[in-house]
Parts: sequence; structure tokens; C-alpha cells
Amino acid sequence: MSRSLTCLGRRPCRPHRLSRAPLPCEPGNNANCGEPVCCREGNGVPANKSEGAGPFGDYRYCDTPLWTLESMLQKLSAEKDQFDYIYWTGDLPAHDVWNQTRGTQLESLYHMVGLMRKYFPDKPVFPCLGNHESAPVNSFPPPYISGKYNISWLYDALADSWKHWLPKDALAMVKSGAYYSVSPHPGFRIISLNMNYCNSENWWMLLNTTDPTGELAWLIGLLQHSENTGEKVHILGHIPPGDSGCLKAWSWNYYKVINRYQNIIAGQFFGHTHYDSFQVFYDEETLSVPVNVAYVAPSVTAYSGLNMGYRFYTMDGIYRNSSYQVLDHETYILNLAKANAEGKIAWEFEYSAKAQYNMASLSPRDWDKLITRMSTNQTLLETYNRLYYKSVNSGECDKACRFSKLCDTRSARSHDTDLCKDL
Repeated sequence: MSRSLTCLGRRPCRPHRLSRAPLPCEPGNNANCGEPVCCREGNGVPANKSEGAGPFGDYRYCDTPLWTLESMLQKLSAEKDQFDYIYWTGDLPAHDVWNQTRGTQLESLYHMVGLMRKYFPDKPVFPCLGNHESAPVNSFPPPYISGKYNISWLYDALADSWKHWLPKDALAMVKSGAYYSVSPHPGFRIISLNMNYCNSENWWMLLNTTDPTGELAWLIGLLQHSENTGEKVHILGHIPPGDSGCLKAWSWNYYKVINRYQNIIAGQFFGHTHYDSFQVFYDEETLSVPVNVAYVAPSVTAYSGLNMGYRFYTMDGIYRNSSYQVLDHETYILNLAKANAEGKIAWEFEYSAKAQYNMASLSPRDWDKLITRMSTNQTLLETYNRLYYKSVNSGECDKACRFSKLCDTRSARSHDTDLCKDL
């Protein structure tokens, strides 16, 4: 039996959302090493101190130091009464992908799960799989691939490490495909997807780009069951469905699924990009009626050129006929330049979506209205662009930036610019 959430009655639920927290980074080590990721022990200390990584991380190609990550976990642990459960959207290892083996990936997995259990021993955690967990990176063969390339080494370890959070039937699904569903409370279901089967850099998808593991068929069956039984659903995943890194065939079929079950899908939550954004789904017939929204939350890593961040979502609470809709979300960041300059870490409130964007609600229709407002209000667009990078100064949002930001929010279907023609 799955655990019940701790929010009761009409009090709003607050799930906390974490994405990507890779570790290897040494203060003072070369942050300009010319490799895809720097600041590691093997990069050495540069003669010019300005080329060295800061004590809490670096805006250059560096991952997050362990002590910076733990400062966030300590803060959240001290505030654990303020949230009810955790959505953990994947990507645990560092970016030094050429150095990684199956052994190092499993070490990262068990280490990070150990930290989560240390700081949140009594909190329900609902994890999903990122694209960096395998070795080589992005390599996720379908489960029917046997022999030395079989993926069971990873999926078995996921089931073992997640067994403290998930019931046995969900763990069986994790072992077979690294996706699962749980019902933490009557009337509410959480579905965690393995988005690596839409990953365009997963070369195994050349064998079958449509639905190689039957995950979409499984999702449809589950959503039909939820519709029949009156459940509301949250969907978790790593790669956002509208991201260019999600295969077109998979993404477009997923879009159809969301359209069909729009009335029971109360929230979609993704990561992967490291940025703070959203993607609106529209009706398929006219592409004019907003029907759902996918939230893409910021990452804990600063890689690259970003501050670090995490997010709280406030949901409609657990009571009979609850909508389980997102009522607001609040993002917190670590201003890395300030922390390194002052020699101390201070995680700070960045913004509330509802207040910052002056939204009546966080319904798909109101997110669509925000896109329209940003298309005619440069000041509002600049605000969105700043928050997209977690309050790092990214310069003026010019014509190309404007098109990119607005088109991305309208395109929850990958490789589709039909909704961007009038931007």
C-alpha cells in the first residue's frame, strides 16, 4: 500500500520539486579547462586565481559542490513542515560523461538517495529517471535487449534504491521499464514516466521511435482507468515533451494523449533543461484552445551560466472532489556570485508565479494569456527572460530571444512551429 500524503482537508498541498544535483566540483580548481565540464580534481589549480572555481560553485562549466547541495537539503529539512512531499525529476550524476562507468553511476544513485533519506526520512518522495543516469549517457536500450547491453543493471538498482518510497507493484514496473504509478490518496494518482524513450540522443530509439517499451500504451490504459474511477492525475518526467530533444513521433503521440485526458490531468512536471519555463498544450483541431500546461522547473546545478534553484508547488488540497490543480508555484535560488563574494550561502525567495505575472490563476488559459501579454509587453518578456535563467543577467531579450522564448512556451509538441507563425 502506498503512503498517504500529509496534507489533509482543504489545506493546499505543497510538493517540493528537485531536479539535477551533480556533485564533483572543487573550489579553486580550473573553471576554464577547455573540457565539457571543469572544476574537477584532475583540472588542477590555475596560476590565475580568477580562473579558479568559487567556493560554492561557478557560473562556468562546473557542477555543484556537495556542500552547496547539502546546504539546500539542510534548509529544506529544517522547513519540512512547510511541504508535504517531493517530486524528484532526475539527473543525478555529474557532467563528466566520458569518465563514467556503470559503477560510478550506481555510486551516484545510492549516494543521492542516501542524502534524500538522511534529510527527509519521513517525507514521501516520488522520483523519476533522468538521461544522465546511464553509462554511456543517454543509452537506454529497451528492456527486450539482452546480453551485455541489457539495461537491468540500472533499473534493478533504481527499484532497490527507491524501495523505501514506492510500493511493490510500482517497483515491479520500475524494474521492467523505469516508469510507474502510485495512488498516494484515494482520488489522486501520480504517474512517473521514463522520458528516455523519447530522448533523441538515445540511439536505441532507432529500433523503434514510436513506443519502444509500450510506455505510451500503458499510460493510456492507466489514464482510462483514472477517468473511469474519478481520479485526478499528476505526471512526472525528466525531458519535457515539447523539448527538441524529445523525438517528434513520441512527442506528438503524447500530445494526443494529453488532449484526450485533459480533464483529469491536473499537473505535469518536468526538468532536464536547467531553465525555468512552461509549455502550453492546445486542442489539436484548432490549436487555439489551451487545454493543459507542463511546468519545467529550474535545476539545482549552475551548469552553465545559471544560479541554482528549487521550487515549491501549491496544489489544491486533499478532500473529496479536489481538483489537485496547481494554485501557485514559488521558486528559490542561490545567487552564486553573491554567495562566493560574501563567503556564505543564502538561499532566497525569487518569485511567485501568480504574483510576479499578475495571473488570476495558473490555469492553461491564464498561461496562454501570459504568452499573449509577453508578446506585446517587452518589460514583461524581459522579466520572464531573467527568471528563465534564475536571475542571472542574460542581457536584453532581442528579436531572436523573443521568438525563442515565446515559441517554446507555445510548443508542447516537439519540432512543431505551427503555433509560432504569428509571433
